Amino acid sequence: QVQLAESGGGSVQAGGSLRLSCARTGDSYNNYCMGWFRQAPGKEREGVAFIDSDGDTSYRDSVTGRFIISKDNAKNTLTLQMNSLKPEDTAMYYCAAKTVYPRACFVDWTLYNSWGQGTQVTVSS
Repeated sequence: QVQLAESGGGSVQAGGSLRLSCARTGDSYNNYCMGWFRQAPGKEREGVAFIDSDGDTSYRDSVTGRFIISKDNAKNTLTLQMNSLKPEDTAMYYCAAKTVYPRACFVDWTLYNSWGQGTQVTVSS
């Protein structure tokens, strides 16, 4: 089981930036994907950005060009650099890992089997 812990959330004004980090420990066998999800009050959890074992990335349309997901295998960390933040980015952000099939990464959150506790991001206008 992969263990994850997020950090880096906070409150910023629109147009600002935040950098979220996720520390990963535990079994990395068949760690097909890592990603970031977010959930705003009263809304469904949604995928934000993903990276697979080869380093290929994918993003939801609303963050493309503003967010960058990356990983550092040597440091066992996952990062989400968020630029040009908008009020609609306000949500609890979760780091997640998937070690089971399917191999595809941009999938429903229920297919991810390891989760961090979440870190709050608040963007004011």
